[in-house]
Amino acid sequence: MNLRRILALVKKDLKKTHREPAVLFILLIFPVVLTFVFGLAFGGIGGGGTTSFDVGLLNLDATSTQADWSDAFTDNLTSSGVFVVHDFDDNVTGQEALLQGNLDAFIVIPEGFGDSVVSYYGALFDPSSWDNTTIGLYVDSGSLMAVSAVPPLVQQVLMKTIFGSEAMTVGLPISIGSPALVESSTFTQWDFMAPGIFAFAAIFLTMIVAQSMTYERDEGLLKRLRTTPVSSADYMISQTLTYMIIAVIQVALVLVSAFVIGYRPATGPAGIVFTFVIAIAFSLVAVGFGLIAASISKSAEVSTGVSFMFIMPQMFFGTFMPLGGATEIIGNFMPSKYITDALTTLFLRGAPVTTPVIWYDLAIVSVVGVLLVALGIYLFEKFGYR
Repeated sequence: MNLRRILALVKKDLKKTHREPAVLFILLIFPVVLTFVFGLAFGGIGGGGTTSFDVGLLNLDATSTQADWSDAFTDNLTSSGVFVVHDFDDNVTGQEALLQGNLDAFIVIPEGFGDSVVSYYGALFDPSSWDNTTIGLYVDSGSLMAVSAVPPLVQQVLMKTIFGSEAMTVGLPISIGSPALVESSTFTQWDFMAPGIFAFAAIFLTMIVAQSMTYERDEGLLKRLRTTPVSSADYMISQTLTYMIIAVIQVALVLVSAFVIGYRPATGPAGIVFTFVIAIAFSLVAVGFGLIAASISKSAEVSTGVSFMFIMPQMFFGTFMPLGGATEIIGNFMPSKYITDALTTLFLRGAPVTTPVIWYDLAIVSVVGVLLVALGIYLFEKFGYR
């Protein structure tokens, strides 16, 4: 192994990358574009506020003698900070707005709402004398978040309206705290996706490695190299170092782009350094898969399709795609999942870099990367030069 030759080959590969527009786009420009597109689409700019729901409201009890109760319910909906209330004069218009996706929910306060509350306080322990009414609640079935979050939040507003902000005391040794409005998470969807972007961008190194190796083989460059003092070890090490450098550049570009659109990970300088370290480890995974793809491909064009056999599973089961059940089990076999998990622990949970789980993730990515590179070198030495 000759260090000077290795560095010369690294310099050659970096120049080749810089001069090839398609490769330059995929490796360097694509991560920046990806970060901006997903950041804009999922709340990176202007994010960090509370989640809110557009709610239509039809108050059919507004003119009753006990209208103060329906007014209080309306005021609590508005003051919660969770609901943006839009008043409607009739049920048909509100239902149409909900059907068209302009509302997350539509609430109908029934006639006799105030009378029901008054009857309750008039006979706390005699349900048979209560005037029962039902609030109409219609939720946008096309929004999973609205379906799961709106009903319990409306229930809490109702409880606050009836009992006030303090718990109702009935002289028991055990008291139940009055329900308070659940404070919506300040995280946007982009905050949950951002850790996976680092793995998502680096995954495409696999395709570039496979294309580069098969192209140089097809053009006879590898055969000519073998007639020089450059050894196979020099060449393979130079390839690995080249893509490690590119991985570092990718992380820097994604971080800068994310900061520009307002993303602020819950970690300090040590966490940022760890991000570079685990990204370098993950680049070994990409190089290993790239060498394997190149070994079994007859041309650069074929290597593109073969490399996607390694890229697609990692994209869908190891980055920011939602997992559950069988897909979560599959994800455990994807190296990209461990870089995503480690960065999620740092960026979202705010864990310190001394947290054992992130070093466990780093160890898995590193060991898998070294094994894949070793396997890739073996296969390429045996089949790749043909």
